Amino acid sequence: MKNGERARAGHGSSAAPGPTAGPGPTPAPGPTVVGREAEIAEIRSRIAADRSHSSVLIVEGDPGAGKSILLDLAVRLTRGTGQRVLRAVGSESEAPLAFAGLHQMLRPVLDYLGGLPARQRSALRTALGLAEDAETAETADTPDALLVGLAVLTLVSDLSEPAPLLVVVDDAQWIDRASLDVLSFLARRMAGEPVTLLMGVRAAAVLPGFDKGYERLEIGPLSGDAANRLLDEQPKRPTGRTRARILREAAGNPLALVELARATADREPEGSGVEGPLPVTDRLEGIFARHVRHLPEATRRALLLLAAADAADAPAAARGLPEAADTVWAPAERAGLVRQDGTGVSFRHPLVRSAVYHAAPFEQRRRAHLALARQLGEEPDRRAWHLAAAAVRPDEQVSAALRETAGRARRRGGHAAAAAALERAAELSPHRADQARLLADAADTAVFTGQLGWVEHLAAGVRERSDDPALIGRAALATGRLLTLGPHHTAAFALLSRVADEAAATRSPRLLDALAAAAVVRYYSGEESQRQRIEALLADVPDSAAGGALRAWVLAVSDPSGAGASLAPALPRLIAAAKGEAGSLTALAVVAWLLDRTPLAARTFDEAFGRWQAHGPLPAGLACAAGWAYLEQGRWADARSVAAEIAEVASGAGLDHAEACARTLDATVLALLGEPAEARGSAERALALVDPLESRSVAVLARRALGLAAVAEGDYDSAYAQFRAAFTEDGDLVHYHVSPTVLAELAAAAVRRGHREPAARLLERSARHLGPGMSARLFLLVERGRALLAEPERAERHFRAALAGEAGEQWPFERAQTRLDYGEWLRRQRRVAEARPLLTGALDTFRRLGARPWIDRAKAELRAAGIEADAAAPGALTELSPQQQQIVRLAAHGLTNREIGERLFLSPRTVGSHLYRVFPKLGITARAQLRDLLDDALQATGSAQ
Repeated sequence: MKNGERARAGHGSSAAPGPTAGPGPTPAPGPTVVGREAEIAEIRSRIAADRSHSSVLIVEGDPGAGKSILLDLAVRLTRGTGQRVLRAVGSESEAPLAFAGLHQMLRPVLDYLGGLPARQRSALRTALGLAEDAETAETADTPDALLVGLAVLTLVSDLSEPAPLLVVVDDAQWIDRASLDVLSFLARRMAGEPVTLLMGVRAAAVLPGFDKGYERLEIGPLSGDAANRLLDEQPKRPTGRTRARILREAAGNPLALVELARATADREPEGSGVEGPLPVTDRLEGIFARHVRHLPEATRRALLLLAAADAADAPAAARGLPEAADTVWAPAERAGLVRQDGTGVSFRHPLVRSAVYHAAPFEQRRRAHLALARQLGEEPDRRAWHLAAAAVRPDEQVSAALRETAGRARRRGGHAAAAAALERAAELSPHRADQARLLADAADTAVFTGQLGWVEHLAAGVRERSDDPALIGRAALATGRLLTLGPHHTAAFALLSRVADEAAATRSPRLLDALAAAAVVRYYSGEESQRQRIEALLADVPDSAAGGALRAWVLAVSDPSGAGASLAPALPRLIAAAKGEAGSLTALAVVAWLLDRTPLAARTFDEAFGRWQAHGPLPAGLACAAGWAYLEQGRWADARSVAAEIAEVASGAGLDHAEACARTLDATVLALLGEPAEARGSAERALALVDPLESRSVAVLARRALGLAAVAEGDYDSAYAQFRAAFTEDGDLVHYHVSPTVLAELAAAAVRRGHREPAARLLERSARHLGPGMSARLFLLVERGRALLAEPERAERHFRAALAGEAGEQWPFERAQTRLDYGEWLRRQRRVAEARPLLTGALDTFRRLGARPWIDRAKAELRAAGIEADAAAPGALTELSPQQQQIVRLAAHGLTNREIGERLFLSPRTVGSHLYRVFPKLGITARAQLRDLLDDALQATGSAQ
């Protein structure tokens, strides 16, 4: 077994070498191979048991890419089929031994040599060192290469009857040349034979005899999604900064992902990447850097200098080399460690950098960082980090330089970089008080990265270094803010309550901050006792804080239909007073959404997001309300994009509740688009991430999505059960804000399944609970539900109330549902002429949104009303994936493929490929048409607002 590549690199090891003995029970499947679906399909097609022709496939990739795992899988797939398998694995130590690889491959079938023609048998036995006796072996002539090749060809032909034969050669770059020549001879002459030859070889390796004319399967890096799935399968799933650095440094290499996760399982990597790459295991060091020790001293020094630099510092590393750089790098290039091109020198794989760096003693690494710092005099941020990496004791000057670096990063919106700089500045500060203050600053800043483990670590550092209540409270509040995005809301509320109590006792302005975070927990949990606790503490907020955005936030989030309802008229003034500050705008946009001021919420979210994007990414956890506002406004593509972004950030940071919020949002859109299976998968994933009693908001939203998926399939029994789960057995609201939004859907399902009376009682009970603080949107939903549940003589009054005025146009899908229900009711009352305009208007909206199940229902109603609706395609944009939607929007704004790739962390080639595939879906042929397409979509959305 070779170093590491055969280990479970997110893939798995499997079949033993040798031929299969014949038919037998199919073994249990081996470990899941992550992210290689296309490659597996290709290999399956090559070894199909019914094949009657030969096939040669060269499987090539970098060390650790998973070639061995795929070849093992090929062997495993033959089990129980009766197929024979011959295997060999190349070895550097055996490369000089002639026919060593051939001997390894044929050893299980040596008993079959007796059936070969005499001359062929003799030549092959001689080649394999199997002469009849020692004397014959010593005097035997060099075997005839042609006879040896013919012997192997005859043998494999015999072995391929009655079932096809599979020949697997791994690490073919180390197979001895004599054996390789025989395999090449075999490959060129086995046409028509039911034999498949799979050759695993390292990328860029020379394979004599197989360099031309054979198909190659390139095993490239895993996609970002597959890499994340692989990390999720590890025994200790990395999160936060650790996960981000593993993903960056492994560059999609499966073995690297697994081994770096293992190497960092018990420690958080320090600071920034400029301090050096992640540590590697001995296994990885052996794979990627074992040739370093044989290189000239000057080359080793150059490699270490390049390893101590990161990509931005590579030119500085080059400046630190002697003029004869080509002479220095040539041995490293020959060893396969680096590549040179027009842009300079770079490591062939990020893990070569890691292995080179960590194989060197600390003093050598320190000298390399100091040399780089000298070269970076005009780049203070990079220089500061290299000085920090070289520091062996507290150093106030370096600490001060890092504080300045943090300030610059914060102004650019680089929250992670700023927090890392502050953390390292604290480590290098000589004074404990300064250390505690800097760590508290770092915790405040790290909140915006969504990395709870990091914030908790920083907060613990504050407690270790200080007994100052103000600093400890700041750090605790930072922790509490991120705890709200996890699944344990009882613990989060307890922590935030304690912070609020301490702030109230000292009349600290931190009290309102703590209550703002506590209100979020109250919303997620839906716990009534938490609302009462917040209101009691809010009475202690100084009058000077009254009327501000934060106070509005606390009131609206904790009690939108009660205390928060009075805020609606003041919202435009508060938004104007925010003067474009991104955090305040985001908070007020959430308030507007909670109070069902949907267009105002969406506009404010748009402005806030623009501000965030000008200074860095939107902090995790602040965007899900925006997604719901977009969904309610009919901007379903935008809602899916928001959900995708949150899910990616939250999954990487281990913020289960935030991920669950995103999954429910996406599930809802999928259900409305008529993708019930995908919607169920996303909703069920959300429910698995949270405790329904701790996260009632997610539980109800997920049940609503499951109910809508059932409606899309016409399964109203399941739909009623899911919608009914939004209420207690006694008919109370499970969640004070989300449950009322389910009332109309519950009524519609109840009518179809004969539950009219219990649904009517529940609806009226909810309406009494909501009282006079009920928003315009909830009033329209309640009236729709009443119309559906009422007796015929009273139904029309409620339908008319549900459609009265223009306010309902803010929520186009809900307005279209009401039009559809009313049109259906009118048709059944034989008032067909009155029904037609309502049904036509509903169909237009459903088509624009892409709501396929509702399109079909509206068309059926129109046919029953005597109108044959034409078949128009749903909104094309909503059919694209969230990433494709992002690419389309950026391209419409004039960004090049390279600029889009930099924004979305994709290659320009990938961006171009996406655009090539989506143009036909959008019905366009040129990039210039994208802006008009988006303008039309926006105008269509605006017409319903």
